[in-house]
Amino acid sequence: MAMTITEKILAKAAGKKEVKPGENIWLNVDTLMTHDVCGPPTFQIWQREFGEQAKIWDKEKLVVFPDHYIFTGDKHANRNVSLLQQFATQHNLPNYYDVGTERYKGVCHIALAEEGFNLPGTVLFGTDSHTCTSGAFGLFSTGVGNTDAAFILGTGKIWEKVPESMKFTFHGQMPKYLTAKDLILQILGDITTDGATYRAMEFDGEAVFSLSMNERMTLTNMAIEAGGMNGIIAADEVTQEYVKRRTNRSFEIFTSDPAAKYHSKYEYNVAQMEPVVAKPHSPDNRDTVRNVAGSKITKGYIGSCTGGKISDFKMACEILLNKTVKVPTFVVPGSTEVAALLETETYKGISLKEILLKAGCSLTKSSCAACLGGPADTIGRSVDHDIVVSTTNRNFPGRMGSKKSEVYLASAYTVAASAVNGVITDPRDFL
Repeated sequence: MAMTITEKILAKAAGKKEVKPGENIWLNVDTLMTHDVCGPPTFQIWQREFGEQAKIWDKEKLVVFPDHYIFTGDKHANRNVSLLQQFATQHNLPNYYDVGTERYKGVCHIALAEEGFNLPGTVLFGTDSHTCTSGAFGLFSTGVGNTDAAFILGTGKIWEKVPESMKFTFHGQMPKYLTAKDLILQILGDITTDGATYRAMEFDGEAVFSLSMNERMTLTNMAIEAGGMNGIIAADEVTQEYVKRRTNRSFEIFTSDPAAKYHSKYEYNVAQMEPVVAKPHSPDNRDTVRNVAGSKITKGYIGSCTGGKISDFKMACEILLNKTVKVPTFVVPGSTEVAALLETETYKGISLKEILLKAGCSLTKSSCAACLGGPADTIGRSVDHDIVVSTTNRNFPGRMGSKKSEVYLASAYTVAASAVNGVITDPRDFL
């Protein structure tokens, strides 16, 4: 039976030769990830349901990253981190990356890749909807609720329905001004925020495989914005090189069969595409940057698991070199590794950090920061009528702070160009 890459990985995890969409199966989980928002309730449910003498099914397969509400004075947020610390100490967790230590990594989805947990062919669950980011590495990854995570924590298993797959193929050579963010926003505009509900979104084509791993992660990261169960890109030599630099653990590579059946297929020619944005207040409210050029903004934001990778800051610096931003522009590295790279990576002989600071950007610590609004002292709540152009992944009312603010989603190129002009600007005006 011909199968898609998602079906093959799930079949392996279920110990079956084959599976088909709609089939319910028990999966053996390779990795469970949680963080400071969902970790404490997950651990509480696990303790309640499995008893005082409960044991974690496999400590090596549990990964915990405080990353959402960490650089804040909010006592409730601080308590969540304290609960993680207590649990990690009590159970001697080897993969707990505590804030305030050298082990702190930043945003969980980027850190999973950097720390070598994204192994092709495996099954990864996380208590965060953007866990689908890891699918860029040719593995099955999806978000689950706290109760499901607690069950995995105690048993290493989960009951899932095999999703149908949708295929998105991008042909051609990527133009200089086009990014993975433009590709995924194009898809969202075409299929809407529920167009892939409980389906696997498979990305293919020469344009996709020309992207760096960082850019591929942007594609799979936003599968959930279409309702997707997972986003996935088959592992190639670029993937394998990245993974082998991060871990010596073995892995298995799967690819879709030519005769595999899909719910639907979409094809694009990247040479005919142009920079796009998602206008307030939905990720599928797509328009071309040209059409909304000149629209007022009050802030720029480059960060998050979607837009806080080193590739995003390189894009921004191509535009910001020898320029000055006209609106407050926040730069939030997605991980501590990315923050360090800002000092060593250069553009035209100048460090990225220097370019960003000279342009007038505000550089903050690695975390999820304003992407999720966060506690009251997180960036994004200070002005009720902020209009932000951002590299983040969601622009629902209140997502980045005040419910009265407006958020445009865009690539790092578009955010940088817009920050320089003080209005939404097509990056082709600079590139």
